[in-house]
Amino acid sequence: MRIITLIENTPGAPGCVHEHGLSLYVETARHTLLMDTGATGAFADNAAALGLDLSRVDTVVLSHGHYDHAGGLWRLVELAPHARIYMQRGAGRDFYHGDRYIGIDKAILDLPNLHLLDGDCRLDEELFLFAGITGRRFWPRSNLELRTTAPDGTPVQDDFSHEQCLVIAQEGKHILLSGCAHNGILNILDRYRQLFGADPDVAVSGFHMKQADPYTPEEWAVIDDTARELAQYHTRFYTGHCTGKPAQERLLARMGDQLHPLHSGLPLDL
Repeated sequence: MRIITLIENTPGAPGCVHEHGLSLYVETARHTLLMDTGATGAFADNAAALGLDLSRVDTVVLSHGHYDHAGGLWRLVELAPHARIYMQRGAGRDFYHGDRYIGIDKAILDLPNLHLLDGDCRLDEELFLFAGITGRRFWPRSNLELRTTAPDGTPVQDDFSHEQCLVIAQEGKHILLSGCAHNGILNILDRYRQLFGADPDVAVSGFHMKQADPYTPEEWAVIDDTARELAQYHTRFYTGHCTGKPAQERLLARMGDQLHPLHSGLPLDL
């Protein structure tokens, strides 16, 4: 099994670009799959630079309904028109950061290979998708700027019920892949423990701690508390994208070699 960060916010492999977005390439015994497709088709350019054949992709998982995770989907559909695409039904709603639309292209909803899910779904013995993350401990405060619309069209706080995570069982290990962890990485891990009764061997996710304003002492305290909690897991963590450089550096300083950064074009050491 191998996982390669096709694209995220920071540079990595020579010849690979970076952007505000996330896409992970995964090869298992049975599948060649993508977790998200970045904001544009740049993930596919990076794949070509790395010698990866995206026409072999058979499965695409969209972690949630934001453009920086689904914007490159049309490029993938051109390269692998047979690939099955999975997302939560709610990911097709309208989403906003302030007044700016950040949802997916609605034409995605008409793709013939799209499978809309309502909660957890086992795809096969290797792949399991779960949603239903309802915990709120250390819920990212940056979520407060993100909105969706109620059935009557009024703006409401996004509860991120459209977020889903992928669990891959391979070679005796369980790998947890998330997108931004809008619901909070610790709440995602709580849900994982409910489902599997143990900790994942590896977890790959943005932590959604990035923000434009300086961190307050209270926000630094939450980052420190999160690091202490994560250190109790028997899990190797990889993070990037929406974690934000200051928060990531703080987490790295407190978690040591239990935490590793993601960079565009670089493989994960599994």
